[in-house]
Amino acid sequence: MDAELVHVGFGNVLVMDKVVAIASPGSAPIKRAVQDAKTNGKLIDMTSGRRTKAVIFTESNHIVLAALAPETITGRVQVMRGGTVIKPEAVEKARK
Repeated sequence: MDAELVHVGFGNVLVMDKVVAIASPGSAPIKRAVQDAKTNGKLIDMTSGRRTKAVIFTESNHIVLAALAPETITGRVQVMRGGTVIKPEAVEKARK
């Protein structure tokens, strides 16, 4: 079984097979989860000092901070898997 690696910016790579969820960092529950992970030594910062745009939850209960948007990361996964990428703006536009 080959590990599916995805570049998440600034030379950092993530094993997507171990990812449980990818979220935006804005909500209070996500901020609380990040703070708890920091306190427990389970936070991995892959932003290289940039603004956090994605919070990634892993199977091992680690939380990874990335400077790429969740849509960008999932788009890269879709491209790797040979699927098509549908941007959220396109879905909204199609509904109108």
